Amino acid sequence: MGNGSYFGPLCVCAASADREKLPELRHLGVKDSKMLTDLQIREMAVKIKDLIPYKLLVLMPKKYNEIQPKYNAVRMKVALHNQAIALLLEQIFPQKPDAILIDQFTPPANYKKHVKGEKRQIDEQIYFITKGEHYHLAVAAASIISRARFLEGLDEASEEVGIVIPSGAGKPSDQAAAILLKRGGSELLTNYAKLHFANTEKAQNLLK
Repeated sequence: MGNGSYFGPLCVCAASADREKLPELRHLGVKDSKMLTDLQIREMAVKIKDLIPYKLLVLMPKKYNEIQPKYNAVRMKVALHNQAIALLLEQIFPQKPDAILIDQFTPPANYKKHVKGEKRQIDEQIYFITKGEHYHLAVAAASIISRARFLEGLDEASEEVGIVIPSGAGKPSDQAAAILLKRGGSELLTNYAKLHFANTEKAQNLLK
């Protein structure tokens, strides 16, 4: 979550849901996060965290910018997914999931190619499906937890800099970036934005 937004962290979550937990997740209203409001997501994430095991990884913009020249956005997401799954498997051991379902963001062959570059590779019992949030509540729950943390990241950034830090990569992001560039240059902006996005150049042009 957050890979398409200029501002905010990149968040990846792995979640495990036993069959007996599925009715409880449904009762909470867990479904595709795109069908929920941000307020619903924030409230639901708290309850999901108390209900099922999960592992959430958060890559803040400053670290993202340090890694990005070496890791493109897809490879970065593969690495984070692989690590989150590995950590969750450790957390729930000796229990083993029947399968690991990934909400497909790149072709499976490309995912597996990038995973080979990781120290610990989770490559067994993995399945990929587009729009995975529609097909399994565990995927939907993980997405809700990720989205809630991404929104928290925007809130934290907004509080730190004293302006509203928007989601997405549209004109409001260009305008916010221009304010930060004027205030502290790229040294300030690198703490809050993914600098390789076209928004950086657009913000620079706004200052000319």
